[in-house]
Amino acid sequence: MCVKKIGAMPSRFGAFRSVMMWLLGAFASMGVCAAAHAGERVVFLGDSITQAGVAPNGYVTLVRKQLEAAGQEVDVVGAGIGGNRVPDLQARLERDVLSKDPTLVVIYIGINDVWHSLRDRGTSKDDYRAGLLDIIRQIKAKGASVILCTASVIGEKTDGSNQLDAMLDEYCGISREVAKETGSQLLDLRKAFIEYLTEHNSEQKSEGILTTDGVHLNDAGNEFVAEQMMSALSGSLSSSRMLRHVVLFKFKDGTPEANVNEIAAAFAELPKKIDTVVDFEWGTNNSPEGLADGFTHCFFVTFRSEADRAAYLPHAAHQEFVGLLRPHLDKVLVVDYWAQSGPPAATAAK
Repeated sequence: MCVKKIGAMPSRFGAFRSVMMWLLGAFASMGVCAAAHAGERVVFLGDSITQAGVAPNGYVTLVRKQLEAAGQEVDVVGAGIGGNRVPDLQARLERDVLSKDPTLVVIYIGINDVWHSLRDRGTSKDDYRAGLLDIIRQIKAKGASVILCTASVIGEKTDGSNQLDAMLDEYCGISREVAKETGSQLLDLRKAFIEYLTEHNSEQKSEGILTTDGVHLNDAGNEFVAEQMMSALSGSLSSSRMLRHVVLFKFKDGTPEANVNEIAAAFAELPKKIDTVVDFEWGTNNSPEGLADGFTHCFFVTFRSEADRAAYLPHAAHQEFVGLLRPHLDKVLVVDYWAQSGPPAATAAK
């Protein structure tokens, strides 16, 4: 558990806007415990490559086993369906992803959007971009993080002679742009595959190195993708799905300083008594602007889930603290939100 005292609380545009502005500065100094948290759920969303990934030797299964071996309590869910393109993911996003309450979604898509163009069933570049933006917007609106993967290969030659190389590179470029625009983590599988194949496919075979047919993964391919996924996940699981509970107090005029200090100290003791609190820090206002509206003390309490917050609020230790606070409290302001590290996802064009 992490417990800290943060710097003084600036204010601006009244009390509510004051705390919103203050959050930006306060989070620069915030930290959370770095281990993956119990209750995290990672959903792998994709096409037949991900559908096959849940097989005993598939990359999704390998990721699950490696997380278990590392002692990380993460629920891993495969949500791949053969033949899927970006529009198909949009159509089933609620059913197969959002309804499962993920904390992190890995999107591995793009092969069929390009490959199916040979049968006039591909996805236009505009629809591909708009679809990815829409999917990521919906996922982030649910409070989950996103890892967006570029598509891997349609043919394993590295000399540019695979039939769809140029088109696939275009679509992977779009994926990279969307990841940047939405503040999502990028896993550049296209780049990783090309680098590996350049070193291990000197005979320019079209298949058989990482794939069975130029697209679908063989055992070596599944191991390779699992390795790439684990590398990406190592930087994502620790920071995903943090619920911030922000509390500001204005004390009654004339409240003795000793009582104020007693209340602040009692609040700081709650993380030691309630194990659903994973991070805590607090500070007092010293803004020169004079717009704090009487609020003097601010407290950040961090939870892993809404269920953890629900356990905290009626907890006997919290209720005892409320009893200590109530006789001296004039006003209270509470703001709760899911922490996000990147900019808001762009809204897909209509």
